[in-house]
Amino acid sequence: MAKWWGGKDLEGSTTKVNDKFVIHHPGAHYSSQKLVEIIPDKKVVWLVTESELSWLKKNKHEWTNTKMTFEISPRGDKTVLKFTHEGLVPEKECYSRCSKGWDIVIKDWLYNFLIDGSVNEYLW
Repeated sequence: MAKWWGGKDLEGSTTKVNDKFVIHHPGAHYSSQKLVEIIPDKKVVWLVTESELSWLKKNKHEWTNTKMTFEISPRGDKTVLKFTHEGLVPEKECYSRCSKGWDIVIKDWLYNFLIDGSVNEYLW
């Protein structure tokens, strides 16, 4: 997982249930997460155990206790990825910006890594 995320912003292990890891983009985002579910070749779920989105005005910890789910399924000769950030809802202050951010992370960084192995060099 660390490679497609960019590597330098992730610390910890992301390979088996109960692994813990931190994603930190100084001055923008910090989250401590736990890998809570793995169904090989189908599903991975992360639980955000602690978070701080420094750019928020009201509740900088909006991601805490949310879950991120990556589900894959075959569709013909292709694979479909469904990403859900459970708890990221329109009522949250971060919703608009985070939705756009996930588009970059999933549709650009992860996609490019899966297609050609290229690694994100985006600077926060």
